[in-house]
Amino acid sequence: MSTFDEVNILFDRASERLGLSDGIRELLRRPWRELRVSVPVRMDDGSIRVFSGYRVQHNGVRGPYKGGVRYHPDADQDEVRALASLMTWKNALVDIPFGGAKGGVQCDPLSLSNDELNRMTRRYTTNIEHLLGVNRDIPAPDLGTSAQTMAWMMDAYSHIHGYSPGIVTGKPVELGGSVGREQATGRGVVLVTRIAAADLGMDPRGARIVIQGFGNVGAWCVRAASEMGCKVIAVSDIHGGVHSGDGLDVRALVAHARESGTVSDFPAADPLDNNEMLELDCDILIPAAIDRVVHAGNAPKVRARLVVEAANHPLTPEADAILGDRGIAVIPDILANAGGVIVSYFEWTQNLYQHRWTLDEVNDELDAMIGKAYAAVRETSLREGISYRDAAFLIGVGRVAAIFQMRGFI
Repeated sequence: MSTFDEVNILFDRASERLGLSDGIRELLRRPWRELRVSVPVRMDDGSIRVFSGYRVQHNGVRGPYKGGVRYHPDADQDEVRALASLMTWKNALVDIPFGGAKGGVQCDPLSLSNDELNRMTRRYTTNIEHLLGVNRDIPAPDLGTSAQTMAWMMDAYSHIHGYSPGIVTGKPVELGGSVGREQATGRGVVLVTRIAAADLGMDPRGARIVIQGFGNVGAWCVRAASEMGCKVIAVSDIHGGVHSGDGLDVRALVAHARESGTVSDFPAADPLDNNEMLELDCDILIPAAIDRVVHAGNAPKVRARLVVEAANHPLTPEADAILGDRGIAVIPDILANAGGVIVSYFEWTQNLYQHRWTLDEVNDELDAMIGKAYAAVRETSLREGISYRDAAFLIGVGRVAAIFQMRGFI
């Protein structure tokens, strides 16, 4: 089953509960537009390589398309299509005026030099620029991309259309980015974790947390969880993980990772691999790396009381059902990791009005919006007797379907 098919299982359940007609379901399920482009890049050795790039605009009925651009070997058309649809439901769930989109280039960014990434980003941008616009489609960073990538995208687009800081979000603050954007996704994940843990009768202070992934999101989750008083007992990145039952020294771990480029050889902890991470005895598990890491094969071995999806689609439908049957609560990705797109919305707004917010303003608004979305999901879950994931999709799909009818699309 493809990733897009897996996501549509959740969409279909929400559509059934909402009583949507077959025609409306088909309209909401399909992406509005998909573009595949060749991305030729002159490499540092003078050779030319051609990568495949994608931009999928899933649904724009609630506002401009919004979604990240990822650089990853698995960023094929099906994955990008699935993630674009998740963005549609995510943006509706947290009630910001965006539709859903996603982009990607199939490559291994770690194998490319900074100059090669720059050239690739510029060619990709010029090949999709006719789909972009401040009120049409606004990219952002995702897996394998960064604020620097967004600076290159903004510059490439601006060479064609004139200075356009609002064309991307997640860019450096010096170029019109928002303070608080870099840590926004991790901050949102930990905020939702704190509220959900309390609802489960768990004191977040001292709770044993395992975080799989130490990219931008995972690293900020580690910092924020530690500041909240949690005991971070295990962390991993693509090279491997480390574990300490007494809790990791997060400050030393972050400093070590900054210097060595990995957490896997942190000397003040025991090594373990990424598969072992997911099966550790803990209170809270936060998958913050890639998709489908928890599946039918390892879901029976998960020993957390609460799983919070910081990554996109880290649980397969089979794993989700297994955890549900075992009484393990799961906070779905379209709620848990929505902090990034919420602050992207703030950044876009600041660019439109050419007015900067303070960090306190950004954080206060982020906390309020993601807290409101969590409360709505919890209330719907209790009222309907369904999981948090089904409740989140019920709200998101319902809001998009309602706008379709208001605007007279059908």
